[in-house]
Amino acid sequence: MSPAAGSPGGGTPVTLTGSNFTQATAVRFGPNFALSYTVVSATRITAVAPPGSGTVQITVTTPAGTSNGVAFGYAAAPTLTAISPATGPAAGGTAVTLTGTNLLGATAVRFGAVNATSFTVVSATQITAVAPLGSGTVQVTVTTPGGTSNGVSYTYVAVPVPVLTSVSPGQGPVGGGNTVTLTGSGLTGVTAVTFGSTPALSFTVVSATQITAVAPPGAAGPVQITVTGPGGTSNGVTYFYVGVPTLTGAAPAQGPTSGGTAVTLTGTNLLGATAVRFGAVNATSFTVVSATQITAVAPPGSGTVQITVVTPGGTSNGVPYTYVSTPVLSSLSPTQGPLGAGTTVTLFGSGLTTTSSVLFGSTPAPFTVVSDIWVTAIAPSGPAGPVNVQVTTPGGSSNSLVYTRVGPPGI
Repeated sequence: MSPAAGSPGGGTPVTLTGSNFTQATAVRFGPNFALSYTVVSATRITAVAPPGSGTVQITVTTPAGTSNGVAFGYAAAPTLTAISPATGPAAGGTAVTLTGTNLLGATAVRFGAVNATSFTVVSATQITAVAPLGSGTVQVTVTTPGGTSNGVSYTYVAVPVPVLTSVSPGQGPVGGGNTVTLTGSGLTGVTAVTFGSTPALSFTVVSATQITAVAPPGAAGPVQITVTGPGGTSNGVTYFYVGVPTLTGAAPAQGPTSGGTAVTLTGTNLLGATAVRFGAVNATSFTVVSATQITAVAPPGSGTVQITVVTPGGTSNGVPYTYVSTPVLSSLSPTQGPLGAGTTVTLFGSGLTTTSSVLFGSTPAPFTVVSDIWVTAIAPSGPAGPVNVQVTTPGGSSNSLVYTRVGPPGI
């Protein structure tokens, strides 16, 4: 028998299967005769259920007698009391929850005249259904063996296609993980954000005009960021994946503790640098010359530090830079000599290891670094009288000591 239940008001067509139906003279639902019936064959009868209630036995009568009975239930008509949400996009796809009574055994959920995309009977008082395509306001109804329910209103809302106008920042590391802000319009209800073909690691719809998203890893170069919402998929905005910067050298690799040395850094992926650091201290200033070169002015410091560069692609490896103390001269030996060149003068002091020049006045002298406290120099020729001797290193210029040239005796 099918179906096994029907409306209390009657009118449900029921198909009965069995044997020896050819000469049937009556079909009864409990004590009540079917509203009508048709003998289709010796094994099948179709009958229209009369009004009734509860569970009754259906029997068939022929000249040979009355058959056994099969149970038929009169189901109470379903009712709907609420729908949530009561609005959704014209494109459909919204999951709605219907509440009411007598919803078990539902065979259809309709939005107007259109069947729901799918539905699930949760209990006698609840059904979840997915709205189909539609427009305007329609009545949602549920059909069960007990009949078709009253309708509850559901409104299709025209949802605009989302539009993106900008992304900030517009670039980030190939490893992903940085947060970007997308601005545009129609962003409410966005369900996906993609970088090229890769979904964002996560995203948050802040408002109808703003979304924040965490970039996934990607290959160096540009990709289009798009968002998808109830209204469709947006246009794309360009985002650049930037390779991690690398440093290969710094020249000079040392300078005075007071800072101020102009250092040329070489490497790769240096465009867009946002910081140059000497240890933990930012460079006094820097200029990005190209993707492979930056010039930076060293800040004050001490010891050996690592220089690093920060770009949207990340932070580079470090290259060493050594802060050198200003040299100090404490004594000369001898302190005087002839007018001609050739006298070996020993300079004593500190910070002399990196001596780059020895000057007698403004004249450079050949020199040899013996240790950090000892340099020998060959005094150049010059006029009689005192001359200042000074040492220069990457740490700066030393104080001056006096060397006196003495003319030969005369008679």
